[in-house]
Amino acid sequence: MKIIMTLLIRDEEDILRDNILYHLNQGVDHFIVTDNLSKDHSLEILKDFAAQGFLSYIEEKEDVYAQADWVTKMARLAKTQFNADWVINSDADEFWWPKVGNLKNSLDGIPDEYDIITVPRHNFVPQNDFSRQKIDFMVLRYVKSKNSLGQPLPPKICHRGYADIEVRMGNHSCVRSQEMHVSPESPLEILHFPLRSYSQFENKILNGGAALERNDRDHTGGGTWRKLYSDSKMGLLSNYFNTEILNEDQITLGIKDQSLVIDERLVNFLRSKNIRG
Repeated sequence: MKIIMTLLIRDEEDILRDNILYHLNQGVDHFIVTDNLSKDHSLEILKDFAAQGFLSYIEEKEDVYAQADWVTKMARLAKTQFNADWVINSDADEFWWPKVGNLKNSLDGIPDEYDIITVPRHNFVPQNDFSRQKIDFMVLRYVKSKNSLGQPLPPKICHRGYADIEVRMGNHSCVRSQEMHVSPESPLEILHFPLRSYSQFENKILNGGAALERNDRDHTGGGTWRKLYSDSKMGLLSNYFNTEILNEDQITLGIKDQSLVIDERLVNFLRSKNIRG
């Protein structure tokens, strides 16, 4: 059983090392990472892991956020160069959590007739104490997560390794030349940390939204980024971020009405492996 994880990143230094170390400890064998014009220390982090043999990276200089093309390229390399049994196409703010055992145990138990697993995501909540926004302090999440448009947060997928795989925009679906079958059950879930600081959030939306506007290959995806980028042009981006920050009264009420839950699984795992956010 060989698991390859792909990542498409841009300026993710605050979470990237933790993400890679976490998934290595959960059974990922190798990473293929595309860095798209990072200006922080993300590329140095990739080079460090590459020197240890854990990671291969691609530097993508085109500023059009052609996510579907770039992830498809990595997903195919996962099979053709690394003989992947399973491929997980992830983002740096997503931590794939196995419900039992580790990722290898979980994926090895999928019956042979299934090619795809649909994996739900859970958004963790920013609080108003910004000294504690790193992921090793973020332990509150929504029971029913939504995206920035107020819609149910869509799941992601992982798939068996195929040389002809095509991953669609957003990593929510994939196709190939033959029919693929989706498992009716998922042994995994995703712990998602999209909002960690305003500077991180603003940088992601301004760069990603502008790049999406320049992408003339795929006009079907990125709806949440497009909306937030439009908000940024009207000076409304900070308004959205501020509405997502919860104060103590909101947290107390959310726990009471069961819209929020305290979830310390990732924090405890990071600390047990001496990985700090």
